Amino acid sequence: MGPGNDDGDQVPVFADRARGPYLWDVDGNRYVDFVLAFGAVVLGHADPGVTAAVERELGRGVSPSLHRPVQVELAELLVSVIPGAEMALLLKTGSDATAAAVRLARAYTGRPHVLRWGYNGWHEWCAPRPAGLSPGIRDYVDHIGYNDLPALERALSRHDGAVACVIMMPFEVELPRPGFLEAARGLTHHHGALFAFDEVRSGFRLALGGAQEHFGVRADLVALSKAMANGHPISAVVGRRDVLEAARLVSLSSLYFRSGDGMAAALATIRAIRDGNVIEVLWERGRQLMAGLRHAAGRQGVPAEPLGLPPMPFQRFRYASTRQREAAQRVFYAEARARGALFHPTHHWFTCAAMSRDDVALAVDAAEAAYAAVARSVGTG
Repeated sequence: MGPGNDDGDQVPVFADRARGPYLWDVDGNRYVDFVLAFGAVVLGHADPGVTAAVERELGRGVSPSLHRPVQVELAELLVSVIPGAEMALLLKTGSDATAAAVRLARAYTGRPHVLRWGYNGWHEWCAPRPAGLSPGIRDYVDHIGYNDLPALERALSRHDGAVACVIMMPFEVELPRPGFLEAARGLTHHHGALFAFDEVRSGFRLALGGAQEHFGVRADLVALSKAMANGHPISAVVGRRDVLEAARLVSLSSLYFRSGDGMAAALATIRAIRDGNVIEVLWERGRQLMAGLRHAAGRQGVPAEPLGLPPMPFQRFRYASTRQREAAQRVFYAEARARGALFHPTHHWFTCAAMSRDDVALAVDAAEAAYAAVARSVGTG
C-alpha cells in the first residue's frame, strides 16, 4: 500500500509555528519537517518573498468584485513553464483541479466514463471512502492499476468509445516502468480519450515543468496545486486550448477562485523556482536523506527501504509479517519524532529549498536511533 493521506495517531496534532524547514508544536518541540504541509511547502515555511507578495496583494483588498491583473499574470506564467500548456484555469484546491479536469474531459469528448489511478482528491467521483456518496456515482469511474498496460487496455476496450479520460498521478512511491507513461498515453489516445496527469503532488518538485518534464511525457490536461504556491491555497488546470475552452460549457465557478492572495503566492513561488536553484536543492537533499536512511537501516540490521524519487521519498519496512511491519512503524516514527525529525507514516515525505545538509544529517541521525529502537523492539531482518 502506498502512502495515503492521513494517519493522525503517530504525528503531533497541533503546531504553534513554522519557519524554513522547521515546525514547532504547541509544547515547544522543534522538528525538521519532512511532511511540509503534505508537500505544499517547497521553498520553506513562511518564505519571506512569498509572504511579502501575499501581504501586498491582500493590501489591495480581498476577493474584489472584478478580475485582477494578477490572474492573467499567473495564467501566462503557467503557460510559459508547463510543457504543453496553452491555457490555464485557476481554482483553489487540488481536488478542485482534478474534478475540473474530469468535468472538462467529459464536456469536451461527450463521454461519461473515467479511468483513474492514485489519490485524486475527495470529491464524489474519486473519494477513497464510500460513505456519503450518491448511489451509482462510481458506475462511471474505474480505478485502474499502475504499471499495468494490459489492464488499461482491457478497461479502455470494455468501455470503448465511452471513456472521456484517463487521469493518473505520474507516480507515487512505485516508479513508472520504462515506457509505461508513454504507452499509457498512446493507448488512451488510440481509444479517443484524453490523457490527464494529476500533478498536485509532483508539480514544481521534480522539475519546473513537473513530471511531464522529468519523464518526458506530454498530457492533454494537468492538475496542479500544492507546491505551486508554497502552501497558500490555489490550484490550476492547464493544457490544450481546445479542451480548456470547454470551460465555457460547464459549471466551474466560485467567488474564491478569483481571490488574489494565492495567485500572488504562486507567482512568487514559481518565479523563485524558475530563477533559482530550488529544484537542484530538492534533489540533493532528497538523495542525501535516502542514502543516509539506507546506510543507517543497514547498520542497525533493520529491513527498511527508501522508495520513490528524492524530492518526495518514502520508506517501507520489509518484515515478513504485518504485525512486525506495523510495530516497526509505530516505534520508528515515535522515536524519530522524539529526536526532532518529523516524518509521516502513510504519506510521501518531502524536501524543501530551506533545508541544509545539517538539517538532513540531523534527521538521518534521528532515523538511525529510531532504527536501533526498532531492532530492539521488533528484531532485525
